[in-house]
Formats: sequence, structure tokens, C-alpha cells
Amino acid sequence: MRVVRGRIIWHHATMLSVLLLTTPVDIYCERTSAAFWSEPVNAVTNLSFIAAGLWGVATARSRGERSPAVWLLIALAFAIGIGSFLFHTVAQVWSSFADTIPIWIFVALACGICAVRIGGWRPGRVVIGALILAALAAVLIASGDGSGGRDSGPPALNGSLQYAPAVVALAAFAALAQWRGHPLRWWITGALATFLVSLTARTFDQAVCGAFPLGLHWIWHLMNGVLIGLVLQIVLRAAPPGVPRTPAQPGIR
Repeated sequence: MRVVRGRIIWHHATMLSVLLLTTPVDIYCERTSAAFWSEPVNAVTNLSFIAAGLWGVATARSRGERSPAVWLLIALAFAIGIGSFLFHTVAQVWSSFADTIPIWIFVALACGICAVRIGGWRPGRVVIGALILAALAAVLIASGDGSGGRDSGPPALNGSLQYAPAVVALAAFAALAQWRGHPLRWWITGALATFLVSLTARTFDQAVCGAFPLGLHWIWHLMNGVLIGLVLQIVLRAAPPGVPRTPAQPGIR
């Protein structure tokens, strides 16, 4: 009896999990049905992430990049594009994880690499910083990221608050680079400006649905594609700590 009862409980738990993971998600202006191509613009604009990844591959090869962490970061750019495409075509709870998980792995890894290559941090401090960033992101996502559906009402700032740790981290790197006069300081500042523009588009997406049915989320995709491309270039062009910069090696090629 206990074995049968256990199997029944396991069966019901599995069915419940499947039902939860396949629950439709409708949180964007462009989506008007559960059809695969109900968000064509939001789906196609994910090509910007693929383009960013290709740019990163080209630069990494030309500079002879050997760091596994950097190559993983480049691979994550492609994963972000694929995951976001899935979320804007098969709009269900499971695909929302395919969308957000690669993003936050990319953010944590990029912050870690930049902390070492630009900030001169020791790996131990980088791990602690990454854990703090992940914890903050988890708290903010759990507090409401907008995945509850349109009928439940949009969360504060349309769920953009979850990206506050990323903004803070990028702003800190930009300030540090400007203060030190780092050769890549304007690249980092440009990445911060790009992120602020994309985050603004995401924040006001739901607010403009009535006047502009297409919404603004596609701008979030395009600008974030530019952002990820810039971040990859910053990571690749930053000389590792301890490598002196001479007129023949300015740090940017």
C-alpha cells in the first residue's frame, strides 16, 4: 500500500509540475494569443544577441583569447538569444526560465571577469561579490518579476526592479573606470547608457500598450543586444591585471 500510495503522490506531483511549467504567460503588448508567432517582432529582434555573440567570437579569435570563462560568456550571449526567442514564441513558464537564467549567469560571470581584469580584484573577492549579486537578484525576482500574467496586473516598474543589481554593478564599473582613467572607460560608460535606455523601454512597455499595441519590448531586445556586444568587447579588450600597457600595447586595438 505504501508503495502504491507513493507512486500516486509522485504521479500527481509530476502532473502538477508539468501543468505549472506549461502555464501560458502573457505579459507583453504584442502578444494577442497563445500562437507561436503571436510576438513576431519580439521574437525576431533576439537576433541582436546572436549578432553580439558573433562579434565576440570574431574579436576573441583575433586577439587569441584563451580564457574558458570568457568563451563561456560568449556562449551565454547565444544562449540568451535562443532562450528569449523561446519565451517570445512558446510563451510558457518553463520558457521564462530559459529566458532569464542565461541572462543572470551572464551578468554574474561578466561582473566577475570585469572585477578581475578591470578592477584588479582577487578571485576570492569576485566569488563573494557574485554571490551577493545573485542573492540580490533572487530576492528582487521573487518579489515580483512580471510573470504572473496581464490579468494579475503589472508589478512595480513592470518588473524592471529585478535588474537593479545589474545597473548598480555596471554603474560602479563605469565610475571606477572613469576615476582611474582606464582606456576602456568610455566603452563602459556607453554600455551603462545603453542599458539605461533599454531598461526604460522595458519599464514603460505595458504603459504604452493602449496607444502603441506593438509595445516597447523589442527596443529592450535591440539595445540589450548592443549592450551584450559592448560587454563582450570590454571583457576581451581589457588587458589582464599585471600586464603593463605601453604605447605599443594601449589595451585597445
